[in-house]
Amino acid sequence: MFYKHDNYTVESVTSGHPDKICDQISDAILDAYLKTDPESRVAVETFGGHGKLVIGGEITSRGRVDCVKIAREVYKKIGYKDKLKISARIVTQSPDIARGVDSGGAGDQGIMYGFATKETPEFLPKGVVLAHQLAKKLEEVRKSKKIKWLRPDGKTQVTYTNGRLDTVLVSAQHAPQVQSAEIKKEITKKIIYPLLSPRERKEVKILVNPTGHFVQGGFKADTGLTGRKIMVDTYGGIIPHGGGCFSGKDATKVDRSGAYMARFAAKNLVAAGYGKEVLVSVAYAIGLPEPLMIEVINEKGKDLTKIVRKNFDFRPLSIIRRLGLRKPVFFKTAAYGHFGKKNLPWEKIEKVK
Repeated sequence: MFYKHDNYTVESVTSGHPDKICDQISDAILDAYLKTDPESRVAVETFGGHGKLVIGGEITSRGRVDCVKIAREVYKKIGYKDKLKISARIVTQSPDIARGVDSGGAGDQGIMYGFATKETPEFLPKGVVLAHQLAKKLEEVRKSKKIKWLRPDGKTQVTYTNGRLDTVLVSAQHAPQVQSAEIKKEITKKIIYPLLSPRERKEVKILVNPTGHFVQGGFKADTGLTGRKIMVDTYGGIIPHGGGCFSGKDATKVDRSGAYMARFAAKNLVAAGYGKEVLVSVAYAIGLPEPLMIEVINEKGKDLTKIVRKNFDFRPLSIIRRLGLRKPVFFKTAAYGHFGKKNLPWEKIEKVK
């Protein structure tokens, strides 16, 4: 087994968390460029906090996009009404990087991992699935006004002990006039309990807003930065993560495309019965198309590398073609995880020979 199934803790955050705001803005800008020019090369970082938002990065594209306008639209759609001062500083991609990418090479060096488990229909650890479900339900209940005092910022966390759900922690931003007792009652009833089994409801310890107060949230309370929730984006920290984040990067950056292909391979091997769990590791050198290393093992330690090499081409341009990564599909990944969602190309199940 690749992680200790009996004892672990994982977390998620809502779309209104400061780091996730930045991820969504970066990926919305990426998608906008891909709509105008599918071969756009985009590396966009967003930093926000306390009334100010800065967009920076390197973009080479035939398209034209109003990054500031997109940022404002994303911020408003998430549910924030305060005004931001927004500035953007965008330059073209470094010619030293471009010469390697032009020839089909990797847009960066690094290590990527992909994982899948038979534990859930999403092929993810059950704690990762539950943490995202809780965070997403916070947003759904807020936007539907089933709980009118909820605000956009929030975090969730789940702990498993001896194989059973031990603790659910929800921190939810709220209007100032609501009392702690009502917050816990409503969140338990309308967000937590609907996602738990009858046994889990009886046994679980529930923590809601442990400080007793969460009125100030978003950029008013904290700064946010693209790529600062990489464990939330992937496997909760219970499975290895490579050196780079995903959001704001087009698919020539193997930080993103290599990790997606590794997940694609791992999920398909599990679906084909090659293991209950599969871990794929891949490494690249900047400018070179062929990976420096591919290693694939299942939970018993069986080497599945030959099967993966036969069925999956990890060269960057091949990944882009197979998974259709010139299309604007990335914004939907920028909150509640990059894996386990329907209608994402790296989540498809195909025949493995």
